[in-house]
Amino acid sequence: MTELRRRMLEDLQLAGYSRRTIESYIDTVRVLAQYYRRSPDLLTEEEVRQFFLHLVAERKLSRSSITVYLCGIRFFFGTTLKRPLPILDIVRPRPEKKLPVVLSQDEVRTILKLVKRPIYRMALTIIYACGLRISEGVRLKTSDVDGQRHLIRVCNGKGGKDRYVPLHERPLELLRAYYRNLGKRSEFLFPHRNGHVLPDTLQVVFRKAVRESKVNKPATVHTLRHSYATHLLESGEDIRTIKDILGHSSIVTTDIYTHMTEKITIRLQGSLDGIMSDLES
Repeated sequence: MTELRRRMLEDLQLAGYSRRTIESYIDTVRVLAQYYRRSPDLLTEEEVRQFFLHLVAERKLSRSSITVYLCGIRFFFGTTLKRPLPILDIVRPRPEKKLPVVLSQDEVRTILKLVKRPIYRMALTIIYACGLRISEGVRLKTSDVDGQRHLIRVCNGKGGKDRYVPLHERPLELLRAYYRNLGKRSEFLFPHRNGHVLPDTLQVVFRKAVRESKVNKPATVHTLRHSYATHLLESGEDIRTIKDILGHSSIVTTDIYTHMTEKITIRLQGSLDGIMSDLES
C-alpha cells in the first residue's frame, strides 16, 4: 500500500465512513491515477476536468456512478491533499428519474424456490421479508432477532443508523427451521468461513435463479427491497410507515414507490373503461 493510499484510508476512517464507502472512494482515485498513469497527487485541475468529461461523454456512466467518483475524488483532493479543486464544485451528474424494477409476489416466490442452498435462500428470504439492503441482510447476527416481539434489529444501516423492522410469523418459522439445521454455530445468521456470506456471492446466486426462473426483468437482490416496499403499498400500508421500515431519511426517497403498482393499474383500468367506452372510431 502506498503512503498516499494509506493516508486517504486513514482520513476516511477518521471521517466515519463505512467499509464499503471507503473501498468505493479509494477505487475512484485508483481509476483516476490509472487513466493518466501517474500518481494522482501530481495531476492538475484541468486533467481532473478532462477525466470527468471522459466519464460523462465517453463512458456515459450513470448519475449514481458519477456521484461516487465526484465524492471520492473531492475527498482525496480536499481532505487528504488539502488542495480543494474548484472544478469539482461545478460537476453536476445529470438528473435521472428511473422507476425501480419490481417483482410480483408470485415472481419472488418462484425465484426464491430456485435457490438451492438453504443459507442463500434464507438470506434472500429475510432480505425480502424485511425490506433490507443486501449489506444489512448479510451482516445480521443471531442476537438481532427478537422472536417474541417479531422484530429484527438492523445495526449500523445506511448512514450509521440502527432501526427495528417487523418480522412476520411465516418467515420467522422458516428462520427457526433453518437455524435448527445449521451445522456450525456462528454469531452471524448467515455464516461463511470466519465471517458472513458475501454480498457479491449472494448477487451471483440471485441472478442465476432469476435466469432459471425465466422472469424477464433485470432484477438484482436490491429488487427484493423495492418489491417489498411496493407490495406493502399495494396492501394499503401508510407511506410513512414504509419509510421508517426501510430506514429512509426523507419521505421523498420513499415516494418513488407510489408509481404504477399492480393494484393501482387494475383500478385505473376500470375507471378508464367507463370514461372511454363511448368513444367512436
